[in-house]
Formats: sequence, C-alpha cells, structure tokens
Amino acid sequence: MRQALDVGSQDWRGEIRRLWDLQSASRWTVARSSAADRRKKLQRLKAALEKHRAAVAEGIRRDFGRSADETEFIEIHPTMDEVNHAIAHLGEWMRPEPVESPLLLADTTSEIRWEPKGQVLVLSPWNYPMLVILGPLVGAIAAGNVVIVKPSEKVPETNRALRALLTDAFRENEVAMIEGEAQVAEALLELPFDHVIFTGSTRVGKLVMAAAARTLASVTLELGGKSPAIVAPDAHLVRAAHAIAWGKFVNAGQTCVAPDYALVQEGQRQGLLDGLRAAIEQSYGPEPGWASNTEFARLVDPGAFARVKGLLDDAVQRGAKVVVGGAANPAQRYLSPTVLVDVPPDAPVLQEEIFGPILPVVTYRGFEDALAYVRSRPKPLALYVFSRSRGAVDTTLTETTSGGVCVNNTLLHLANPGLPFGGVGPSGMGNYRGRAGFRAFSHERAVMRQRGNPMSRWLAPPYGGRMNRMVARLARWLE
Repeated sequence: MRQALDVGSQDWRGEIRRLWDLQSASRWTVARSSAADRRKKLQRLKAALEKHRAAVAEGIRRDFGRSADETEFIEIHPTMDEVNHAIAHLGEWMRPEPVESPLLLADTTSEIRWEPKGQVLVLSPWNYPMLVILGPLVGAIAAGNVVIVKPSEKVPETNRALRALLTDAFRENEVAMIEGEAQVAEALLELPFDHVIFTGSTRVGKLVMAAAARTLASVTLELGGKSPAIVAPDAHLVRAAHAIAWGKFVNAGQTCVAPDYALVQEGQRQGLLDGLRAAIEQSYGPEPGWASNTEFARLVDPGAFARVKGLLDDAVQRGAKVVVGGAANPAQRYLSPTVLVDVPPDAPVLQEEIFGPILPVVTYRGFEDALAYVRSRPKPLALYVFSRSRGAVDTTLTETTSGGVCVNNTLLHLANPGLPFGGVGPSGMGNYRGRAGFRAFSHERAVMRQRGNPMSRWLAPPYGGRMNRMVARLARWLE
C-alpha cells in the first residue's frame, strides 16, 4: 500500500496508472468470487479493524482532538456493525431475484442478477475519516468490486493508521489507498472508473459528477446540507434538548447530518434553551472548563476555524444573541458549544452548512409554519422531528423531504446498517449501507431464459397467418 503521492515528482501520475492497471487486470477474477470468498475478505477487514482500532482512534485524536471514546462510539463500532451485517446477509443479497413472467411469456423464466460494477473509486472527507472509507468499502467488496480509496489529506495521522489497516487486510490488486491533495483526486477522476462515491460539499460534488460524466461512470454523492431539528409543540423539551445537543456538538459539529438549526414554537424557546445548556453542561461540565475538556473535539484546521468563527461573528454583528458559549481560541482551533437566538434570516449562519459547534434556534408560530420553513430551503441530508403525536410525525414525513429522518432523536438512523444512507437533490444522490450499499456497487442485470420452442415465433412477419392473428387477439384480450 503506497504512501502519499508527491505531486512534485515526475512519476506520480504513473503510480496512479500502475494501480489502475493492476486492479484492471484483477477485475474479472474478483468479480467471479463467490459469497464465501467475499465473506473471507470482509472477515479479514474485520480482523484488521480490530487490530488497528486503537491506532485509528489515536490518529484521529492527533489530527483534530476527538477523544478515543467518542471515536469508538461514532466510527469504530458502527463500522464493525456494517461489516457484521454484510457477512450475515451477503448470501441473501447475491441470490438472483426471480421475476414473474406475463402470460404471453409463459414459456420463459426471468430473474435479476446482481453483478459487480467493476472498478470503484471512493473519495472521502476528513470529518469521519474511517467510517466514510470503510463503510462504502464494505458494500463495494460485498458486491465483488476492486477499489481505490482516496482519503482527505487533512488527517495524515489517521491516514497512516488506515493504510496499515488496509495493507493488513487486502492486496493492492483488490483494494489500494492513494493519498494526496486535490490534484490527485482530479487525476483519479480522469480514469474510467465504473462507479465513483464521493462524500463532501455540494460544490465539490458537482465537480465530481461533471468529471464522472466524461467517462459515464455512475456516482453516489453524499453532500450534507442544513439538517433541521423540528421541536413540535407537544415534544418532551428536555429529551429533545439532550438529543439535539448531542447530535450537534459531537465531533465539534463536524458531522454531515448534525442538526444545523433547531425550530421551536415561540412560547417554548426558553424551555429549549434551558434544556440545551443543561445537556451541554452534563456532557462537558460547567462552561468555564469547556476549553480544557479533552472530550470536546477541535476544528480540523485553521481554515475551518476561521470559516466557522466568521459565521458566528457575522451573525452577532447582524444582531444575533449568544445565549450559550461563544468562546474561541484560534491557537487551539477551539470554538465552544454555542447557541444563538434572534438570528436574521439572511445571515450566512442560516444559509450555509455550518459544520461546526454553532446551533441557531429559530422560532415559529404554528407547526405548519415550521414545515413551510423547511420546505422553503434546499432538501437536507437529514431531518429530525420531536413529537409525542404520531399525527405530527406523519404530517412532517408527508409535508417535507430529506435524505433520512430520525424521530425523537438525532444521528441514530445511521447506526442501523439495514437503513440506506444518502441525500436527495442538493444533499446527495443515491445511497449506501447494508443491502443499499451492495446494490449501489452492483449492476442490476436483467436475464430471461427461453424454454422449448418459443411462442414468440408467431410475433414475426408475415403477420397475416392464422397463428399470428390468434396471438394478436390473445395479446389484446390480455391488455
């Protein structure tokens, strides 16, 4: 497994081509692998993950300060679940799916076969640097593909651990890891991969899709957006506040499905704010100690800190009020858990994905106003609704759209490997995880088998014969 590519050298493109050609030569051998063969690969991945889990957690801690315990809960354990789920269900997923034949085709049998797409490229971000590589990788391996993964260059310590993990589990002709900056990703996208999966911003997702279009590669895009947390008038405010605070401030808000803002009825705003402060203090202690709490992550780099701090400063200058947090330390890339109220609607913090530990709280008058507010904005990757009324929840599901939904909690829909994960519109295209992941990396191939002397011989010219007319009448009768 190669180190990071030096784009200053003359042969870095040659190294990319070497790995591409190596995997191209293995593509059909891997595609012919049985369910038992693929299970063995997944079991090797699981063993390597177990061996290197501490090193991965330590790499993430060094890169952006996330605690090892948090990494276990939000990355390592979900990845283990994903691998175990695939091992348990792979035989079922690979089984051809019978398709009923209409009466005129009674002398045929039909089925759908799931064949590997071939060569797959995984482009992943830095915020969940293991989960968003190994999660798609599980589906791609289960489907019988060869894979090149390109992690973010922003997490070098994590990448070092991931490289050791993947080297233990796979040969380069099966799975290869290539590191580098944007030029490396652009060079990879020039190659005719059969499928590309990208996780990141909508802006870069459009560039990836345009590049994939040049080779007509299929794509899966997981792009994020502003995921709302809707607190219905009948919600349990304390429970809602604790769930929203956890989902927002875990990983310092650097989560693509983090609640980006909360909607609460005007008369209940203070109750939610009190609950949010209590939840944050329960997790990180009294506010004066937040900056020294090692269980609260840091923003990934100075650029990320400047961008998120800029959103906060801009909102305050426009009249927003900081009711929780607001402290910052640029040298440590630390921004405290922060809650805002009275944010002007045109403030960038309410227009752009925040991707940091800032939670604007927006009020509404009637519940329908909250749903209209969500509908007026780009389709989000996730939506959270808190209510004790099944009617309010069902109305929310009917009157809005999003990639996924979690009712009376946040983030946890990602913990179920049986649920597909992906966005809709600006928040993404396609999905993966579990069976959805297997199918994302598979071609759905239609197969029909003719038995005996085909009845279709009566469908060919000349059409005036007696049997032709009988078949035509039968077809009209069956319409």
